[in-house]
Amino acid sequence: MHTEMLIEELSPTTANVVSESSDDGKSLWLNGIFMQAEIENRNKRVYPRNEIERAVNSLRTSIMENNGVMGELDHPQTIALNLDRVSHLITEVQMVGNNAIGKAKILNTPMGNIAKEIIKSGFRVGVSTRGTGNVNEGIVEGYNCVTVDIVATPSAQGAIPNSIYESLDTKQGRRVETLAEAVRNDPAAQKYFVEEFRKWAKSTLGK
Repeated sequence: MHTEMLIEELSPTTANVVSESSDDGKSLWLNGIFMQAEIENRNKRVYPRNEIERAVNSLRTSIMENNGVMGELDHPQTIALNLDRVSHLITEVQMVGNNAIGKAKILNTPMGNIAKEIIKSGFRVGVSTRGTGNVNEGIVEGYNCVTVDIVATPSAQGAIPNSIYESLDTKQGRRVETLAEAVRNDPAAQKYFVEEFRKWAKSTLGK
């Protein structure tokens, strides 16, 4: 048995888009399932819950120490992080049942801007975990998750990364409206929903 690089892509079955106002304008976020335990994925591998839970705890520690964990647009074939390909910053991750639920902010980097345009067009992106571990008869042991990347090609069963737009009242410093968080399964409906609320926000809030 030897340690190998493990890449698991999670299918973008549904997506919500949420935008958040900040000092640099509205931000785009991904929010949803980043990792799954106790289910055979399309790579014929199963991650026991304790392995995913330990990976989540490790990511949470990195998030607290570094104010986030960086991820890339499309996963490379190496474990090392490439700063010129960074597209997003993972800010939250937690276990919910057998799923690791995470939240990531799309950055204003070259790769982040590409991801934004892809998502805004209505295309539902997936996510891909990048890590190392041992595989024994399809069961993963000693798993170490390095990051979660954004990908276009699905390869795991029912994982659902959500994208979210949240609107904040910058003058009052408080959230006033969630523009889109419940549109599911239909990218065309999602795009329509976001566009209509953008019109509403412009006419009502002057943004």
